[in-house]
Amino acid sequence: MQDCPNGFDTPMLGLAGTDWLARLEEIAEEHGHFQPLGGDHWASFVEDKPILLVTFETIAGIAERGDTGQPLGFELVRELGWSHLCLLSQGDSWFRDPAVYGYFDRLGDDGFFDDFETVIFYGAGPCGYAAAAFSVAAPGARVVALNPQATLDPRLTGWDRRYPGARRLDFNDRYGFAPDMIEAACQAFVIHTRDAPLDAMHAALFRRANVQLLPVPDFGRPLEAALLEMQLLFRILAQASVGRLTVQSFARLIRTRRDFLPYLRHLRSHLLESDRVWLTALLCA
Repeated sequence: MQDCPNGFDTPMLGLAGTDWLARLEEIAEEHGHFQPLGGDHWASFVEDKPILLVTFETIAGIAERGDTGQPLGFELVRELGWSHLCLLSQGDSWFRDPAVYGYFDRLGDDGFFDDFETVIFYGAGPCGYAAAAFSVAAPGARVVALNPQATLDPRLTGWDRRYPGARRLDFNDRYGFAPDMIEAACQAFVIHTRDAPLDAMHAALFRRANVQLLPVPDFGRPLEAALLEMQLLFRILAQASVGRLTVQSFARLIRTRRDFLPYLRHLRSHLLESDRVWLTALLCA
């Protein structure tokens, strides 16, 4: 285990709003940098090389996890000594903001990503879209995206009506169509819920030579929450960081669901609704 940088053992749970951001800024400025990006986005960077994890997260999503109140990457800073760049948004914005585009432009122009041996982009849902879209700023990076949207341009994905508020966003501007942006990645893994038709349809749009689609069953929890509860998410990112994440290794990890009660309860409910009494009895046994 790496020595833990000062501040990383202090939970941020219980802080809210400007107090939470101020604490994050204090930690980031001590070990890297912190930068507001317009009025609804922020960038927090902690440097510890040689692996950089770039996460896209929402402030509400961090609070809902209810663990330390810290961005996801802080755990890997503590345990593995990784560097961490966290892009934060106030709500689901898909990071469609010129201030965010400009920030990644500057990182690319300054050769920021060249300082790291490995760069991994990660996000879930709208943040998974952003992880894929902005990975183009670091050619050769690896991407892990959970249930990402490919775009919400109604001309391409008018069948996805889950996010009416996103219709005002422009997905045809720069860093727009995520499946095109992900082509610069060394490897990309799109983990999606196979039983959710809309998520599976978005995943299909990502099919590229460098992209591995990894379907999973419905775990009875949001996908990111389930992988965290099963203690799999960080193992997936660690395997991706060294090029060892494959269909086979992922399948071995996902077998953990057999001992995951929310999944078993969800499976039982599905079997009961399907009137499959014998299979329900076997499951309960």
